[in-house]
Amino acid sequence: MTPISVFGPQLNTVHSITPVLITGPGIEPVSLNEAKAWLRLDSVDEDALVTALITAARLTVEATSRRVLINQTWRLVMDYWPVSGIVKVQLSPFKAILAARSCDIYGNATPYDPAGFIVDKASEPARIMASNNIAPVTGRPFAGIELDVQLGYGANASDVPQPLRQAILLLVALWFENRGDGIGGAGEPLPPAIKALIAPFKRPRIGG
Repeated sequence: MTPISVFGPQLNTVHSITPVLITGPGIEPVSLNEAKAWLRLDSVDEDALVTALITAARLTVEATSRRVLINQTWRLVMDYWPVSGIVKVQLSPFKAILAARSCDIYGNATPYDPAGFIVDKASEPARIMASNNIAPVTGRPFAGIELDVQLGYGANASDVPQPLRQAILLLVALWFENRGDGIGGAGEPLPPAIKALIAPFKRPRIGG
């Protein structure tokens, strides 16, 4: 059965997925103590700054690699189910579908059983297909289908590949040591050493 929308087939449009963060990581991949040891800091005077730099570095590594490090919950929002029948998940690593729903024109949600979807987690990118080729049908022209998914390497810092954790430490040190100098700020390219650590894990941007 070909997935359809009440607004008609979407054959001539580009399927897109908008990822929305629902629940962030419970911890950072690098602890404050680890970062302070790397920076050789003993006092607590800079703790707030270092904590902020760790979070900023993690976000930079995630954005560059397109990988979620510590487990997080994301909502994938779509205008319609793709005609191919397969949803390709832009972010990685994929853990599980937690909830699924479609909305009618009035915003009323119809839930779907997460067990009713087939998930290929081994694929890059991960792929999701509705069982029996019967896909959710939306009742409005945009943002009508939502999938809540869990992404991440795991709940613990030790679950994250060490090169990505090392990239975070190098970024924290770079920003800490060059405060106010504009080095490594927004729009600045990452240093080669950090790019090299992230490169093996970097995923290309994909379509739906």
